[in-house]
Amino acid sequence: MGRKRGTAGKYVDGVTRPLVTAGEIIAYTGHVLWSAISRPVGYWADTRDQMYDTLRLCWIPVVVSCVAFGFGAPGLQGGNIYLLFGIPDRLGSFFLMASVREFAPWINAMIVAGVMGTAMTADLGARRIREEIDAMEVLGVDPIRTLIIPRVIAVTIMTAMLDILALLCGVIGGFIASVYLGANPAAYVSNFFANATTPDIWGSVVKSLFFGLIIGIVCSFMGLRAKGGPAGVGKAVNVSVVTAFACIWVFNYVYTALLLGLNPEMQVFK
Repeated sequence: MGRKRGTAGKYVDGVTRPLVTAGEIIAYTGHVLWSAISRPVGYWADTRDQMYDTLRLCWIPVVVSCVAFGFGAPGLQGGNIYLLFGIPDRLGSFFLMASVREFAPWINAMIVAGVMGTAMTADLGARRIREEIDAMEVLGVDPIRTLIIPRVIAVTIMTAMLDILALLCGVIGGFIASVYLGANPAAYVSNFFANATTPDIWGSVVKSLFFGLIIGIVCSFMGLRAKGGPAGVGKAVNVSVVTAFACIWVFNYVYTALLLGLNPEMQVFK
């Protein structure tokens, strides 16, 4: 009987723990945002340094990944389908949907999470297990303002800025694929701009802005909660990346549905 109760308790705990964690992350998000907005001074120098580190570490992976992915996945695969119907010159309109709306922001967010998100979690986790953060709190130094806000703001802004680079590189990858398949280069460019709308561009950048906020919040939260020594830091890094990816996918679904619903002209291809 005791074994059955223990098993049932594990199942209940497995269901309730993610919900409790989600609630804690929401409360933590409110705390960070309120602290940043209510007194927007004292952290901009650190934010600038964090932005520089994000750009320095992420721009090359973004360029390589977006060009390669744009060429290989939607470029060659989508181009071969268009080629079957004899319309390879229409690949430009396909890349508006494939790269600008979805793949470029998604790849960009995955790179930022994998590079800066993991570094953020590892750094904060190491500070936690070395009791540096506890010492800051004892001395009256707010770790949220000192350590968290600069990192969250930097990752949020730079994810949106890097998305512009990702969009450009993804479209270039598609252009290379269209030329490789024998399409008219001018037709690719003209078809792309004939279908591009303002909501496509700003929608992609704003979505990446929220992606960056999710990455910063989740990864810093998991870093602050790290425990159990170096092994605990490694576990926190793993959990932070997985959780950030899951939150990004859920948010992307809701955001894209709202964007397309509020801008029906985006669903019409010329």
